[in-house]
Amino acid sequence: MESHDMKSPRKQEEDTILGHLLYPDDLYTPEGTYWADLPFTKQIAFVNHSNNQEAKKEFSSFWRMFKNDPLSPLSWYMKNAVLPGAGLGLEGYVLFSIGNLAPFFKIMWPRCWKTYEVCNENWIHAVTYLEVAGIIFGQILVGIIGDAVGRRWGLIQDAAIMFFGLLMLTASWGASLNGWIIFYAISLFIYGIGVGGEYPMTATAAMECSEKGGLNSKREDRLHRGRSVTMAFMMQGWGQLFNVAILIVSLLAFHGGNNLPYSLLSAQWTFRVSFAIPALGTLWLVYHRWFKMPLASKELSKAKANSNVTGYDIQSLQLTFTHFGGRIVGTAGTWFCNDVFFYGNKLFQSAFIKVIEPTADIVGDVIVGWKWSIVNVAVSMIGYYLATILIDNKLYGRKWMQQFGFLMCFILFVIPAFNLEYYRSVQNIKKFQAMYFLSSFFNQFGPNSVTFLIAAEVYPTAVRASAHGFSAAIGKVGALLASVLYNYIDDQTKFHVVPWFGLGGMLITWLFVPDTTGLDLEEQERRWALIRAGRENEYHGIAVHSKHLSLWERMRGVGKSYNPDLDRAHRIVELRQEWEKMESDKASHEDGLPSEDHGFSEAVQAWFRASRSASSINSDDVIKDKSAFVQGT
Repeated sequence: MESHDMKSPRKQEEDTILGHLLYPDDLYTPEGTYWADLPFTKQIAFVNHSNNQEAKKEFSSFWRMFKNDPLSPLSWYMKNAVLPGAGLGLEGYVLFSIGNLAPFFKIMWPRCWKTYEVCNENWIHAVTYLEVAGIIFGQILVGIIGDAVGRRWGLIQDAAIMFFGLLMLTASWGASLNGWIIFYAISLFIYGIGVGGEYPMTATAAMECSEKGGLNSKREDRLHRGRSVTMAFMMQGWGQLFNVAILIVSLLAFHGGNNLPYSLLSAQWTFRVSFAIPALGTLWLVYHRWFKMPLASKELSKAKANSNVTGYDIQSLQLTFTHFGGRIVGTAGTWFCNDVFFYGNKLFQSAFIKVIEPTADIVGDVIVGWKWSIVNVAVSMIGYYLATILIDNKLYGRKWMQQFGFLMCFILFVIPAFNLEYYRSVQNIKKFQAMYFLSSFFNQFGPNSVTFLIAAEVYPTAVRASAHGFSAAIGKVGALLASVLYNYIDDQTKFHVVPWFGLGGMLITWLFVPDTTGLDLEEQERRWALIRAGRENEYHGIAVHSKHLSLWERMRGVGKSYNPDLDRAHRIVELRQEWEKMESDKASHEDGLPSEDHGFSEAVQAWFRASRSASSINSDDVIKDKSAFVQGT
C-alpha cells in the first residue's frame, strides 16, 4: 500500500480536494487509513475518540433543543422512535395480550379452555398455531411485496390488515363457545398476516429512511443506523408494557375491584376493550402511512433505477442465495434459536409464581401473573435501551452483542436445567427469579434486538425486505416448534432442551454472521452492483474488509479482493460519474427545485470541471492501475 508521504502530486491534489468524500473522519484517519486496518490499540483510541466527539455533539444539540423548547427532545423521540415503531408497538401489545389472556380464559371458561368439555381441544391449540402461521405467511408474502411494489404500500397494507384483524378480535362471537373459539382463531390468523409483514417493512423503512443524500445524513446513518432501527423495534416492548397495564386497569374497573371470582361480564368487557384500544391506534397508523409517508420507497426506487429493474428483482434474489447463502443461514438460524428462547422464557414465570403465590392459580387470581409480567417487561426495557446505546459501537456492536446475549441466555437456562427442584424450592426461589429477569434482560440486550436489525442490514436494498421476511419466518418456525413441543414435555425436559438453542445461536453468529457495525451501506450497494454485473472480484472496498465479513466468508476467500489503493481509484471514477450525472440532471430540474445533495462542494465541482478535459483517471486508467499494482506486488 502506498504511504501517504510518497503520494504523487496528482494524488495529493485529489486527496486535498476529494478527501472529505473519500475518507470521512468517522471511518478514516487523517492519513486515509481505514479504522479497522489500524493496530488494535489504535483502533480502540480511534473509536473512543470518534464516539466521544459524537457524544459531545449530540449532547450540545440536545441542550440547544431543550433551551429553545423544553419539549423538543420529546418531539425528536416521537419522530425517530415512536412513529417508525408504531406498528411494532401495536402488534407487540396485541400478541402479548394473546398470551396474557390465555390463563384468564382458562379461569373464566374452564370447561372450554382447560378441560375441553365443550370446546374442541384441537381448536384451542390452533389459537397459538394459527397466530404463528399467519405471521409466517405475512413475513414471506409482504417481504416479497415490499421489494416488488414498494415499502410504502407494504406498510399501508400491513396496518390495514391488522386493523381488520383487530375488528374481528374485538367483535369475535359464536353461537357456542366452540364457535367463538373458531372465530377467535381465524381472526388471529388474519391479524397475524399483518403482524408478519410489519417485521420486514418496519426494519427496512426505519433503516432506509436514515439513508438520505448529503454528507451529514450519510454520516448519521453510519454512526446511528443501528440505534434508529432498534429504537423502532423497542416500541414492541412499550406495547407489551401498556398491554399488561391496560388489562389490569380494565379488569379492576369493569369488575369493580379485585374481589374474586371475576364475573363473565367483566371478562367480556376486559378482553374486548383490550383489542378495541389498539384498533383505534392501528386505524390512525393507516392514515399516517397513507398521507404522511410518500417517500418510504425512495431508496428502493433508486436501487431499481440503478439496476434497470422494474417490479420484483428475481435476479437479485437468486444472486443473494448464491453469494450470501452463509448470511441467510446466519440471520435465519439465529432468529430461529432466539424465538425458541423467547418462548422458553415463560417457563421461569409459571414456575416461580406457583412457589411465591401458591394460591393464585387455585382461586383464579390472574392479576398476580400479570403483575409479574409488568416487572419482567420493565427489566426487558432496560435491555432494549442499553442495546440502542451500544449497538453502533464499533468495538462491540451487533456481532459481539448477539454472541454475548446468546451465551448469557444459555448459562441462565442451563444452570437450573440440571438442578431444577433446588431452584424451585421456597428457600432458593429468589435465585430462580433473578435468572428469569436476567434472561429477559440479555435477550433484549442481545439476540432479540440484533436479529431484527441484521436480517435487513446485511443484504442489498433490492431484496432487503424479502431476506428479512424469510429470516423472520424461519424464526417464527422456532416459535411454532416451541409452542408445539412444550405441550408434550414436562418442565424438567423443557429446561433440558431450551439452553442448547442459546449455544447454537452463539455458534451460528460466530460462523455465519458478518459485523456491519459502522459500515457504509453505500459500499454494500457498490459491491452488489458489480456482483449483478458478474464482476464481483473488481470490488476492492471496505464491504469486503475482514472486519465486515463472517468467518464463513473469510474462509471462502471473499476478502481477498480488498485493496484500498484500487478502491480509491474506482471511487474517484464513480464520484466523477455522479458529478457528470448531476450536471446533466440540472437541465431537467425546474427552476427553484433543489437537486439531490451529492456532497459536492464548489471546490470539488471546480476541480472536476478543470480536469474534465485534462488527463484524469477513467475506467481504462483504473484497469491499467490495477495491472500495474498486481505486477508490482
